[in-house]
Amino acid sequence: MSFSLAIVGRPNVGKSTLFNRLVGKRLALVDDQPGVTRDLREGEGRLGDLRFTVIDTAGLEEVTDDSLQGRMRRLTERAVDMADICLFMIDARVGVTPSDEMFADILRKRADHVILAANKSEGSAADAGVIEAYSLGLGEPVRLSAEHGEGLNELYALLMPLADEYKDRADAEAPQTDVAVEDEDAEYRQPAAARPLQIAVVGRPNAGKSTLVNQIHGEDRLLTGPEAGITRDAISLQMDWAGLPVRIFDTAGIRKKAKVQEKVEKLSVADGLRAVKFAEVVVVLLDAAIPFEQQDLRIADLAEREGRAVVVAVNKWDIEREKQEKLRDLKEAFERLLPQLRGAPLITVSAKTGRGLDRLRAAVEEAYKVWNTRVSTAKLNRWLTGMLEAHPPPAPGGRRIKLRYMTQAKTRPPGFVVMCSNPDKLSESYSRYLVNGLREDFDMPGTPIRLHMRSQADKNPYKGRKKSTPSRLRKHVGKPVKPRS
Repeated sequence: MSFSLAIVGRPNVGKSTLFNRLVGKRLALVDDQPGVTRDLREGEGRLGDLRFTVIDTAGLEEVTDDSLQGRMRRLTERAVDMADICLFMIDARVGVTPSDEMFADILRKRADHVILAANKSEGSAADAGVIEAYSLGLGEPVRLSAEHGEGLNELYALLMPLADEYKDRADAEAPQTDVAVEDEDAEYRQPAAARPLQIAVVGRPNAGKSTLVNQIHGEDRLLTGPEAGITRDAISLQMDWAGLPVRIFDTAGIRKKAKVQEKVEKLSVADGLRAVKFAEVVVVLLDAAIPFEQQDLRIADLAEREGRAVVVAVNKWDIEREKQEKLRDLKEAFERLLPQLRGAPLITVSAKTGRGLDRLRAAVEEAYKVWNTRVSTAKLNRWLTGMLEAHPPPAPGGRRIKLRYMTQAKTRPPGFVVMCSNPDKLSESYSRYLVNGLREDFDMPGTPIRLHMRSQADKNPYKGRKKSTPSRLRKHVGKPVKPRS
């Protein structure tokens, strides 16, 4: 990316709508009510032949205390400081407000390059607001309509000369892109800067997800606080975690479906679930005071069903008094309540103090390696012979089911195929017996394992054929006899 563009302005002026327009996807949540966006969201913006990083910010508020609005404002001010260009948006239909004038003064002092944009300027109703925008002293305003895509040509003309200033810097900081893409069945792909390890942090509201990501990042990059439900968007941050290139997704807290009533929260939860599907390792963050509630179990089960490597982290461990007794109870509850994640790492951390993050990093890296495990067919079949001798498969109707051979079809997560007779009659308990054996004998703790039973009869071309080919004699039967002349 050649430069970074931060979109700033009052709440509900259309910043997230323009952000979605520039990145070409509906990444940011958009709603009519103000204050939906709270965190900084980055995306790859495209405008003509320009490629840049676009930053969506929270609406600027006239608050400077430690309230939620005050923390949102400080986060936006940080975005102004780190961005190369600031796009200051006003609502052309409302006109210039006293808040706009105050924020314009701030931008003149803190930003290197400021572009003034009058949004919602379609139609004659916005003419007065556009003329009034000249009074801010930030130059000629660009007439935009983020909803309908109007005015982007004028924005491109203003960005083009500024982009040339940052071209040399972008060439020097460009990541390595000439990387061979390995096959899905490769044993292990070491994370690199071009393809970092994707991690999603999920959990209930107020479990400390944003605080944990901030602690890993080394600065207050995400909005945090004692209020539950602060995070709304699934925010991704790319960083180097003690030598491990990662992209971490901070997600909104997931509550019970029956308690989710507001439209914005529904969109937030859907955004978080989508982040789980894109992740490679999912960190399920629990609150040490109330661990393994029903919602925690559902979130962990969701990650397992999606086939992601799972690491369970227990946060707020610094305020726990009886640590040894509590840890013993946690391990017992984990094995009892989540048998499908048997052997998955259970790490105690403190997102506030940073304690236990080195163990969490090691667990994440190990879970990723297990997730990419590849076992040769020869080893699998020798193992299968031993498992069959120790515990033969059932014999429904007096005919024993034959398991002929086994192979690994895929990795990430490990998926295995067993060729057998009558796979529909094989019990679920025997499949679990094989899965548990795979975990123990091939050192695959905690990772989801997919085991598919397949019948060799499926390859029979005559399977399901109702009528056989008529014989040579049968095709002549019933034909009328021709009279001799």
